[in-house]
Amino acid sequence: MENQLKRTLGVSDAVVVGLGAMVGAGVFAAFAPAARAAGGALLAALAVAAVVAYCNAHSSARLAARHPASGGTYVYGRERLGPFWGFLAGWGFVIGKTASCAAMALTVGAYVWPGREHAVAVAAVVAITAASYGGVQKSARIARLIVAAVLAVLAAVVVVCLSSGAAAPEPAGAPDWTFFGLLQGAGLLFFAFAGYARITTLGEEVRDPERTIPRAVPLALGIALLVYAAVGVAVLSVLGVEALAGSSAPLADAVRAAGAPELAPVVRVGAALAALGSLLALVLGVSRTVLAMARDGHLPRALAAVHPRHQVPHHAELAVGVVVAVLAATADLRGAIGFSSFGVLAYYAIANASAWTLDSAVKGRAVAAVGLSGCVVLACALPLASVVAGAAVLAVGGAAYGGRSRFGSGI
Repeated sequence: MENQLKRTLGVSDAVVVGLGAMVGAGVFAAFAPAARAAGGALLAALAVAAVVAYCNAHSSARLAARHPASGGTYVYGRERLGPFWGFLAGWGFVIGKTASCAAMALTVGAYVWPGREHAVAVAAVVAITAASYGGVQKSARIARLIVAAVLAVLAAVVVVCLSSGAAAPEPAGAPDWTFFGLLQGAGLLFFAFAGYARITTLGEEVRDPERTIPRAVPLALGIALLVYAAVGVAVLSVLGVEALAGSSAPLADAVRAAGAPELAPVVRVGAALAALGSLLALVLGVSRTVLAMARDGHLPRALAAVHPRHQVPHHAELAVGVVVAVLAATADLRGAIGFSSFGVLAYYAIANASAWTLDSAVKGRAVAAVGLSGCVVLACALPLASVVAGAAVLAVGGAAYGGRSRFGSGI
C-alpha cells in the first residue's frame, strides 16, 4: 500500500528513541512539582511511578508484537476492545501530546533565550519538523546524539552532587508526607516515564517487531529508571525535599549548592538539548498516531499520505508542526505536565485493558490488571485542574466520535 511505512529501525534505534523521550525535559522539570506533592516520600513516589510504567511497558510491548502498526494504543484499542476505545486513546494522546510538544518547545526557549522563549520555541519546532521530515533513520541518529549529550550532563550532575561536602542524608521524619501526596507525586513523575510509547507508536517502522519491540521497551525503561533514581538521590542529597520543591531549576540549583556553580550553564544547555530530544520523539509519536487515525477516517484522509522517498507521514508531520508552532507562539503551556499525565494515563489504561484480552496467561493478565488499576488511581490523584481538563478533553472526543458515527465523517 502507498501509505505504508518502511521498516528500518533496529533494537538500538528503538531504545534511543524511547530514551530521547524519557530522559528528556522531564528529568529537569518533573522533580520539583513531584516533591511539592510527595514531600519526604519523593523516592517512594518515583518507585510507584516506575512500577506502573513497567506494567504499561510490558502490556504495550506484548500488544505491539501482535499488532506492529503505527498508532500505538489507538491501534490496540481498536483491534482488541473496539473502534470507540481505540479512538478515545488516540484522541487523548494526540491532544495531550500536542500540548506537550508546545511545552517542550517553550522549555527550549526558556533555557536558550529567556524573554524571547516564544520565538526560540517556534524556531525549535521548525527545526525538529524539518529533521523528522528527513526520515525516521535520520531522526534516530539525531536522537542518539542528543541522548548521549544529556546523559553526560546528568552524569556530571550526579557525580558533583554525591561527591560534594554538601551531600547529607535528609533529616529523619522531615518533611511530612501523606499517602495521597505520594500518589499525586507518582502521577506527576509518570510524565517522565511516558516516552516508551514512542517505540510502540513507531511499530510499523521497526524491523522484526515481534522480537525488537519486546526487547527495546524494557531496555529503554530500565535505563531511564536508573538515570532518574540516580539524579533524584543526588539532587535530594544537596537540596533536600523542601528546597527541591521550591526550585524552578532544580538541577542547576543542585550543582550550585554542591559548590560547582560553573556547571550551571552546562546544565542549562543539557536541559535545552533534553527538551529538543523530547520534542523530536513527541513529533514522531503524534504524527504516527495522526497517520493511523487518518487511515480510518477519524481525521482528514490526506494526513495518511506517506512520502515516497523519505518514507514518513509527511502531511501528518507538517500538520503537527504547524499546530505546535502556533501554540508555542501564542500560549504558555509549560504547566501542562499534569494535563499530559492524565491523558497518557488514560491512554495506558486502555492499553492494559487491551492486553488483558491477548490470552489467559496468569502473568500477562496480572501485569495488565496492576497496570490498569495503577493508571486509574494515579490519574485520579493528579491535581484537580489536570483531572478536570483531561476528562473534558476525553468527553469532547467521545462526543465527536458519537456525532461522526451518527451523521457520517464527511472527511
